[in-house]
Amino acid sequence: MKAIGYLHPQSIEQKDALVDIEIPKPKAEGRDLLVKVQAISVNPVDTKIRAAVSPEVGQHKILGWDAVGEVVATGDQVDLFNVGDQVWYAGDLTRPGSNAEYQLVDERIVGIKPKSISNAEAAAMPLTAITAWELLFDRLGFIPLLPDDKQQNTQSGSSAAPQPSILIIGAAGGVGSILTQLAKQLTNAMVIGTASRPESQGWVRELGADHVISHSQPLESQLNTIGISEVSHAISLNHTDQHFDQLVEVLAPQGKLALIDDPQEAIDIKRLKQKSLSLHWEFMYTRSMFSTWDIQKQHELLTAVANLIDSGLLKTTLGQNYGAINATNLKRAHTHIESNQAVGKVVLEGF
Repeated sequence: MKAIGYLHPQSIEQKDALVDIEIPKPKAEGRDLLVKVQAISVNPVDTKIRAAVSPEVGQHKILGWDAVGEVVATGDQVDLFNVGDQVWYAGDLTRPGSNAEYQLVDERIVGIKPKSISNAEAAAMPLTAITAWELLFDRLGFIPLLPDDKQQNTQSGSSAAPQPSILIIGAAGGVGSILTQLAKQLTNAMVIGTASRPESQGWVRELGADHVISHSQPLESQLNTIGISEVSHAISLNHTDQHFDQLVEVLAPQGKLALIDDPQEAIDIKRLKQKSLSLHWEFMYTRSMFSTWDIQKQHELLTAVANLIDSGLLKTTLGQNYGAINATNLKRAHTHIESNQAVGKVVLEGF
């Protein structure tokens, strides 16, 4: 089968940073599905691994975790899916990825693809949807509310508590694009997104943010300008080390700070003590890497997100379609992601 991989980690400018290869088609066993891949998207994790992680000696490393495809075979313990099902998923960091014609994936981290959108539109969303959902509902403790329940308080505790507010750093990117929608549609929180360019600020407003400010300008003064003195929750999706001190200042006492990136400079968590702020790290591969007792929650949340899309409450975060899945187009996609100029997600479709 066709696949795209690399033998040595290196910069994307190198000719063999990603190459077209032929490898044997795998066989489904146990709880695995064998999926014929129809569309994929590219995430920052793809570029980071390509640049830094070596494959086993003599073996190509195959990247790619977002995918949409058709189940063509199932292992003998599979009970959630059938051959012919159209599915979507973000895969497992420890296994070969979706940059291949066929891929094995554990059924417990797979969902039925939304019926109302195309394969390319769906491929843009699994990894970011899982990350955003786990950030809001598993790490920060919000309770997902249907529209009819929005008048209820989203947090446990006193009904007299103020309306929660969520500041999202980097709201125009892949995770930010779905996080903004989930926060607006499924919580009672005021949503403030940051974006630095006019086109990305417009995108965040279109996704439903109540306010949009720039992360390239002082946060506190911008919040004060729109009448906000502090926020109860902050989610930092990139450059956390650059924004950390400002986030500590704008968070309310007993507030919560969540992040997903890998800060290049050390952050001083002792600064959180005076306000009793809590720190929450989200890594969507934790459940699959460690086969946690609740690994099937990713199947459940992908199902929930698909239903929200099909009911019209969420929309795809597709930014650009780069065409067929091959080394040339994947190199273009990696270059675009590394430019930090992406708005929405970059998708490739078909072999």
